Amino acid sequence: MSFKGHDIRCVQRRSLLETLAKELPNGTLRFSSKVVSIDESEDHFKRLHLANGAILKTKVLIGCDGVNSVVAKWLGLQNPVFSGRSAIRGNAHFKGGHGFEPKYRQFVGKGVRSGFLPCDDENVYWFFTWTPATKEEEEMEDNPLKLKQLVTSKLKDASDEMKSVIEKTLLDDIISSPLRYRKPWELLWGNISKGNVCVAGDALHPMTPDIGQGGCSAMEDGVVLARCLGEALLKPGVEDGEYERIEMGLKKYGQERKWRSFDLITTAFMVGFIQQHEGKVMSYLRDKFMLRFLSGLLSRKAGFDCGKL
Repeated sequence: MSFKGHDIRCVQRRSLLETLAKELPNGTLRFSSKVVSIDESEDHFKRLHLANGAILKTKVLIGCDGVNSVVAKWLGLQNPVFSGRSAIRGNAHFKGGHGFEPKYRQFVGKGVRSGFLPCDDENVYWFFTWTPATKEEEEMEDNPLKLKQLVTSKLKDASDEMKSVIEKTLLDDIISSPLRYRKPWELLWGNISKGNVCVAGDALHPMTPDIGQGGCSAMEDGVVLARCLGEALLKPGVEDGEYERIEMGLKKYGQERKWRSFDLITTAFMVGFIQQHEGKVMSYLRDKFMLRFLSGLLSRKAGFDCGKL
């Protein structure tokens, strides 16, 4: 799907993980290995203590462990904060084909935002964001039946296409989570890296999903991190030890990603605030004048060039 020269691609997480895993040597990945604590040995190696009692020793520690990152906490970064909104996401499978055009559809109004996007000929990704009004709505995260009922009731006036996608979704394919973000100013004076440790992805810049840049920015992190670390380790004429060169590379990575992360977190929060605001004045300005601006803003944020490896 193309928008003003930019493609919108829907990739299922499982497919992405499987593709990345196939590029790694056998035995590289360890699943169900939850990190509970981190400490340091005398030779600068970091030791990861896992929930199953195992200890891993690492020369470079890159924390890509999500919103509840243990590595980010070790670096001194504060926990992400609740935005006041929650999201329900699902995948609808249409055996034999869904028949939708390859277009991204979004609907805004009455304090909610929803939309759907075909992933392929048979699968459609959809989302629904809202501000929980009751304690019950806040606590139904683990009950997919109630989640589906909530979305159906909130979108009773939605298009037939949107309602058909929700109806077709199996309960096992519905998830929900509160939308959290890192306070952007924390990245300006906090530690993105320290010694031979850094964070990337949601561990670095958790943001609300309103501009669709969470996963994309994580890929940017990977490119910049590989470049900075590679240049530091392979730089000719540098007599510093390996640890010092790793530290230098990670520090450069942090400097490069700091302002980009600040920009994305701030923009995502403001776009979400504007799109879901229920006030009459804001709703009027949004619907009459700001939608085109917001669409252009999203394409500009997606057009960022993080450079080459």
